[in-house]
Amino acid sequence: VQFVESGGGLVQTGGSLRLSCAASGSIFHMGWYRQAPGKQRELVADITRYGYTNYADSVKGRFTISRDNAKNTVYLQMNSLRLEDTAVYYCAADGVNVQDHPDYWGQGTQVTVSS
Repeated sequence: VQFVESGGGLVQTGGSLRLSCAASGSIFHMGWYRQAPGKQRELVADITRYGYTNYADSVKGRFTISRDNAKNTVYLQMNSLRLEDTAVYYCAADGVNVQDHPDYWGQGTQVTVSS
């Protein structure tokens, strides 16, 4: 499975961005991870093919994950962005559980939040 990620960029505090990740095939469980400089990669949000979602506490109420199964695409709508959201965001997918060492990774897209 391969991915095409898009939507990263530079935004001011409080702004919004929408990330997209188009997969080359259908995958049960998809999600977004992020890695900030000097920090470990962390799970941001994930969604199953049936629409069940999970969010990191730090993004609950601000980020929304969704997917279009017909297009094999997952989205991450990010609102009320904060400086600490600055990171490289990675699309990930797995046939079973994207929360546990996903099999497939995107190339990453930079999100930078400035004051």
